[in-house]
Amino acid sequence: MSWVQAAATAVTSVAAAQQASAAGKYNQAVQNRNAQVAEQEAERLEQQKEFDIARFDQQFSQLQGQTKTNVLFSGAELSGSGLNIMRYNSEQAEIEKDIIDYNSKVAQSQKLEEANFARMQGNIARQQARAAQIGYYAKAGQSLLSADFNNPFKTKGITQGAGSSKSSFTSNSAYR
Repeated sequence: MSWVQAAATAVTSVAAAQQASAAGKYNQAVQNRNAQVAEQEAERLEQQKEFDIARFDQQFSQLQGQTKTNVLFSGAELSGSGLNIMRYNSEQAEIEKDIIDYNSKVAQSQKLEEANFARMQGNIARQQARAAQIGYYAKAGQSLLSADFNNPFKTKGITQGAGSSKSSFTSNSAYR
């Protein structure tokens, strides 16, 4: 390979290495952004849980008030069956809040896992880019090492044998 070809190969290999590095950095940045979005979604889920529980507490308070009014309006005292109904409602309300909390924690955990996985994908993309970059640099070095710097245009002489004085531009009949 002539030194001109080797230099051209080396230059394009170095450019490809730089492009691989840039692509790896970009892919890593995209995955880091995806991780950040997933973490923000987990925070939003926590806020949504707090809102849902507050709304549930408000609705439950209204239900208990209606139940108490219905019991008292019926002429019964707030004891016995009426009190049992209100206690049962309170127990069911606590169970419902626990379910809301549990479901929120599961969803948040999933979002945090998505964030971790996105970061891992970003790191893998960056490592793959580094490996490609090293490969391109190795190719550049190999092409430079295989260059023939003594014969820059890779011309080949005509071998005529030792001690021959024949010109390669004349016919054989000129030497008879």
